[in-house]
Amino acid sequence: MSQNLKPSRFTAGFNSFVGWLARRGISLAGAADLSVRGRTSGEWRRVPVNPMTFEDGRYLVSAQGDSAWVRNMRAAGGGELRVGRRTRTFTAVELPPAETTDLLRAYLARWGWEVKPFFGGVTADSTDEEFRTIAPLHPVFRITEA
Repeated sequence: MSQNLKPSRFTAGFNSFVGWLARRGISLAGAADLSVRGRTSGEWRRVPVNPMTFEDGRYLVSAQGDSAWVRNMRAAGGGELRVGRRTRTFTAVELPPAETTDLLRAYLARWGWEVKPFFGGVTADSTDEEFRTIAPLHPVFRITEA
């Protein structure tokens, strides 16, 4: 069960702006510029993301589902996060959806205002059952600095 949720033109433009800011050292609400090698081209691809610290680790959540960066991350197994001149190289392991319920809840508590169109009405206050339903639609990666 996967889906690729397409952002609106406004969201795509906003994401480009957030990535531009992050590359210049301005992290809007914790955003960073993710670079990951393309699975077929091998070229670096960039997208703004919201890295999240939760309990014992750092994570990347795909609000937009099975997006290009998710498919690239699965193939590459890692990438780089950049804010300004600071670049952190990391490895990534995708978590099984059954392990992401609490993490997704925390993600929505922090960034729900930004990503709510991609979560089908599920909010940080939704039931565990609702989170179990959407978990397969939103890949989560645990990242570890290399």
